[in-house]
Amino acid sequence: MTLTIAIEPPRTPGIEELLRLGDEFTFSLYPPESCYLLDVGELERPGVTVFVGRDAAGSALGMAALIERPDRTAELKRMFVHEDARGQGLASALMDRLEAAASEAGVQTIQLETGPLQHAAIALYEKRGYTRIPNFGPYVGDQFSVCYAKPLAAAAAAH
Repeated sequence: MTLTIAIEPPRTPGIEELLRLGDEFTFSLYPPESCYLLDVGELERPGVTVFVGRDAAGSALGMAALIERPDRTAELKRMFVHEDARGQGLASALMDRLEAAASEAGVQTIQLETGPLQHAAIALYEKRGYTRIPNFGPYVGDQFSVCYAKPLAAAAAAH
């Protein structure tokens, strides 16, 4: 499968469908108060970059968002790959592009939150060098949240 990864505005065709499917998946696993999902309006805020993976026909098959913070950290949000595209390397391609853009922007550490039942996501993050950290921000005290972080060596060395 030929895939392209690009930065796109969050209201580009196909993205809202990925958000809807991601919401359905998350709400099927966890109680609503433990679902920290950004909506399309929140993805349009300054400092948020949305990465979208599309097939050769232009269908949106996966996405991830990066929220940059003033302290040179960032948070990965809304990582989702359509069920039909799983197991084909799209999640890794999205992460490659997101981490490269974060490094270029001077981000030193990427943090993320996922749920303990999302075994494929946890395996992906750990394989990519993310390590478990104490829950941070709104996730503190939530039994359905597990948090990870990864320092970006290139960013740390360049700044």
